Amino acid sequence: MSEPVVRRARSAEAKQAREQAILDSARALGHRHGVRDITLTDIAADIGMHKSALLRYFETREQIFLRLTAEGWREWSAGTRAQFPDARAATPHTVAQVLARTLVERPLFCDLLAQAPLNLERNVSIESARTFKLAVLHEVHLVAAELRRLLGLDEQQAIDTIAMATSMAGALWQMANPSPHLRALYESDPALAHALVDLEPQLVRVLTAYLTGLAVGDARNGRPEAGQEAFR
Repeated sequence: MSEPVVRRARSAEAKQAREQAILDSARALGHRHGVRDITLTDIAADIGMHKSALLRYFETREQIFLRLTAEGWREWSAGTRAQFPDARAATPHTVAQVLARTLVERPLFCDLLAQAPLNLERNVSIESARTFKLAVLHEVHLVAAELRRLLGLDEQQAIDTIAMATSMAGALWQMANPSPHLRALYESDPALAHALVDLEPQLVRVLTAYLTGLAVGDARNGRPEAGQEAFR
């Protein structure tokens, strides 16, 4: 059976629709198979497009997934801010629960959080990297403002909290989702059972301990803006 022929988009609307189709395909494939294993060829085949044609819309596979990572930050930021408790009910534990829950609810975002610094940011143009970083920083400041309001954190503490939550979610998600062969090994050997991470409870424990420590001790030292370096 011959491969379907997709005509080149001519209008701005058609180009935007084609880009969205590519992003939708990458998102679906990433959900099913994991971001690391998806290639440009996979995405092109999924939407019936030649790889060379796909490259008219995105420079690399990394640019596609970096766009999805920025989208994930926007969705997580909005979802998290909507679920934060009332200021009167805010405690380190209740805030940690929201941060952990909203991350775990977004498995593709957790996967992308790990992949972004490892490889996605390393194979795109400077302009693409700049656009991504600015988009992330905007969402970080929105969430940080809520953390400051709810827990009285300073700006550095709030941004550091977000950096810890998202970086741990990315790393722990990889551990919580091993390959089928590794999962079978861990489940068959009690000595390796610890390798199967229960993501949400572990995130809640660590973030609660961190936020409680900030509330108990005076962690306000160093440069006021130093916490932003994690997102530069």
